[in-house]
Amino acid sequence: MAVNSPTHLAPPPLPSLSRSSFAFVSRIFLRPASPSAFPWRTLVSLRAQPPNTDGYASKQPLGLENSEPSFRSTGSPSSSSVIDFLTLCHRLKTTKRKGWINHGINGPESIADHMYRMALMSLIAGDLPGVNRERCIKIALVHDIAEAIVGDITPSDGVPKEEKSRRESAALHEMCQLLGGGMRAEEIKELWAEYENNSSLEANLVKDFDKVELILQAFEYEIEHGKVLDEFFHSTAGKFQTEVGKSWAAEVLTRRNSRLTNSHN
Repeated sequence: MAVNSPTHLAPPPLPSLSRSSFAFVSRIFLRPASPSAFPWRTLVSLRAQPPNTDGYASKQPLGLENSEPSFRSTGSPSSSSVIDFLTLCHRLKTTKRKGWINHGINGPESIADHMYRMALMSLIAGDLPGVNRERCIKIALVHDIAEAIVGDITPSDGVPKEEKSRRESAALHEMCQLLGGGMRAEEIKELWAEYENNSSLEANLVKDFDKVELILQAFEYEIEHGKVLDEFFHSTAGKFQTEVGKSWAAEVLTRRNSRLTNSHN
C-alpha cells in the first residue's frame, strides 16, 4: 500500500500466532541491510498469543524454547506441520492492511481479505493466451503470505525495497520449514519468487490484480466512509502491465469519476 508519511527506518515487530491453546517456536534472524542501518541482530521466538489489529503483533516475544516443529524434506507434510503452518497463517486473517489504518478506516480489510479477492479475480478472468489461470490463483494466494511474520510493510515505514524483500524471503523460508519442507513448500517458494520477480505472464497479471484490488477497495472505502483516497489511485496510475488489468482499472476509475462528478453537482 502506498502511504506518504515518512517514518524512521526500523524493522516492524513480528506478528505472533493467535491460538492461545497452541504454542510453538519459529525463529528468524533479522539481519540489517548494512551495519550502519541496524547495528544489531535479533533472534525472535514466536508463540501463540492474542492477535493485534494494528498491522503488527505484540512486541513481546513469547515462546516455548524447547519446542520444535516437525520437519520433513520429502513427501506430504505431517499433520503436525500442517496445523503449525495454518496456525501461523491465521495472522493473515487478523492483521489489518496498514495503509487503511493510516487513513483512519474503521474495521479495514485484512491481508487475507485482500489475497482472497485477488484469487477470485484470477478465477473469473477470461482465458488469456499463454496464461495458466490455476497458477494465477496460486500466486494470488501466496504472494503476501510472508506478512504473517513480517507484517504489512508500507512505504511509510521507510524500509528500502531490497530490505523488505529480504525480510519477506527469510520469513517465507521460515514458514516453509515450519510446513516441513517438501514439494508443497518448494511450490510456495517458487510461486512467491515468481511474483516477487515479476518473471512470468501469470505474475504480470496477478500484480495487476493486486493494484486493481487496491483501487477497488479504496473506491469502496470512499463510498462507505465519505473519504477521498486519491493517493492510492495516483500510486497505481500507469503501472498496469496487462490488457485485463488496464481494462478493469479503467472501469473502477470510470465509476469513481462518475461518483465524484455527481457529488459535486
